[in-house]
Amino acid sequence: MIKTLSFSSLVLTCYAANALAFSPMGEDITYTVNDETFEGYYVSAINESKGTVLIIHDWDGVDDYERQRADMLANEGYDAFAIDLFGAGNRPQAVEHKQAATSQLYEDRARMRQLTLAGLTQAREQGAAESTVLLGYCFGGAVALEIARSGEANDVVAYSSFHGSLATPEGQDYPQTTPPIFIAHGGADESVSLEEVNTLMETLEAAEITYEVNIYSGAPHAFSVFGSDRYQARADERSWASFTQWLNNISNNGVLQ
Repeated sequence: MIKTLSFSSLVLTCYAANALAFSPMGEDITYTVNDETFEGYYVSAINESKGTVLIIHDWDGVDDYERQRADMLANEGYDAFAIDLFGAGNRPQAVEHKQAATSQLYEDRARMRQLTLAGLTQAREQGAAESTVLLGYCFGGAVALEIARSGEANDVVAYSSFHGSLATPEGQDYPQTTPPIFIAHGGADESVSLEEVNTLMETLEAAEITYEVNIYSGAPHAFSVFGSDRYQARADERSWASFTQWLNNISNNGVLQ
């Protein structure tokens, strides 16, 4: 039997295998928001850009995981900017510090939105294409959906959450004008239940919002994080292939430009 491997899967496998030897294609970008200093990561698309993907980090801040994802998106033809919501130098390692950093923003959602939109502005200042997809991992997935519900982001044409929190806070809802949403979720995720996934689907159905939910059997929370004890290659490869196909469909339909 002859086995074939798609280019996207090959790139993904190479990144996973060489995570410790990662060499960034882009550059770290320092920027300020209300006199506070933040540090993200920007990389331009290889060849002509199809659009921009704004990456929102998980609970340990911007690190080589987000940089690798940004580089992978550049190889797919997208400008990518991994924004910083914690502040330059704040890259928590201990669980209690990660919880503190995320809790601060969960409790101040106005600041969460402000910092995300400031990151979007910074991406455009770096020359990123105007039409943008927000992509969040874990904590970042919750942030992406927060922005989707707010309706505050101009030129954001779609949202995506990978193993992120999906709950809708009391008093919030999704406008009917919300752009398409892509969700990748692990079937064995013990942090975000399948009930929460179902509730989100019911909410989006009621608002008549276009969405796609992919659930991967046996995949735990944070299944796509290279090098972690939760990493599951099968779910990672399939979710990435589905996500990039979804991105390309948006691009081909003329939404991203």
